[in-house]
Amino acid sequence: METRVGVIAIVIENINFAPKVNEILHEYSSIIVGRMGIPYKEKGISVISVIVDGTTDVISALTGKLGKVSSVNVKSAITKK
Repeated sequence: METRVGVIAIVIENINFAPKVNEILHEYSSIIVGRMGIPYKEKGISVISVIVDGTTDVISALTGKLGKVSSVNVKSAITKK
């Protein structure tokens, strides 16, 4: 199947849910090219950007699982080809 490159932006509004986010990211580590996480202590949040290279189905499954975690907001952008 054809893979696409994309970026997933994750905002964790309650740091107690960070372990669940990391667990899901670990589950999909085979499509993760790189990630950067920044704790924004003044606001009490954490922001993570994840670069992925996978099929649209797998990327959608990843973002769907992340989006179901309480206090987590997820947005993604994927190449068209």
